[in-house]
Amino acid sequence: MSGSSSNTDPYRMRDPRKQYPQPPFPRQPQGAPGDVHRMDPAPDHGEQSYRGAGRLPGRKALVTGADSGIGRAAAIAFAREGADVALVFLPSEEQDAREVARLIEAAGRKAVLLPGDMKDEAFCQRMVADAVQQLGGLDILVNNAGKQTAVKDIAELTTEQFDATFKTNVYAMFWITKAALPHMPAGAAIINTTSIQAMQPSPTLLDYAPTKAAIMNFTKALAKQVAEKGIRVNAVAPGPFWTPLQPSGGQPQEKIEEFGSETLLGRPGQPAELAAAYVLLASQEASYMTGEVIGATGGMTPY
Repeated sequence: MSGSSSNTDPYRMRDPRKQYPQPPFPRQPQGAPGDVHRMDPAPDHGEQSYRGAGRLPGRKALVTGADSGIGRAAAIAFAREGADVALVFLPSEEQDAREVARLIEAAGRKAVLLPGDMKDEAFCQRMVADAVQQLGGLDILVNNAGKQTAVKDIAELTTEQFDATFKTNVYAMFWITKAALPHMPAGAAIINTTSIQAMQPSPTLLDYAPTKAAIMNFTKALAKQVAEKGIRVNAVAPGPFWTPLQPSGGQPQEKIEEFGSETLLGRPGQPAELAAAYVLLASQEASYMTGEVIGATGGMTPY
């Protein structure tokens, strides 16, 4: 395994193929939803590297799946750009979420912890109300939390898993967005996390891939609906990113060993490499972007 996860200067020019660890990686099975501290190599969420530039002064953001992975990277970046952030996560992930909260507070911003199960519509509604009350408003919504469990054969894919995947990835996005919109002023931004799976589905992700296609279409349709309110809606479409979702059942262990090797850059992306995309879409710099999808796939597909 080559490369380094210690990238304290994100602005220094370097070969992107070698900027972060490259496969092969060790097999590392763990139970869902996964523990970021058990991953080898350790993911980079921008804890040491992300530098703010005042792009989100005084904004109030709600980020789901904010304890680890892409949500963690977005939350850290938002705080360092000047936003207060409400973090949504499963109760079992509270230790990781508290780490993110400490990083937000170290940036001089407010962190709000909102543990719960997003498959529950009542929780989603209550969580949005709590975020608005504790933040004093809501300007940015990031629908990022996701469930991904690889299953090799449709005969082994249970209705229970299919239902849980859609509830987590699609229904929760709908419930949260519906509850959030009445509180969002003109100039606010909604950012959804779709995936390369929306366009290039893997055979082992028969439930997950369709949810990501639904998210992409939801993004484009909602953008048309709320443009008259002055609210922008966009999405980010990652390719293979090194998050706890992968070793905790999102990929078969044999795929973990070579995870990301199929990209043009020969490695998986790190969450820190997506932070700037979320910041851009949340900021006034993206004022003419709505209904768009930003791809970050290591060159695997255009969006």
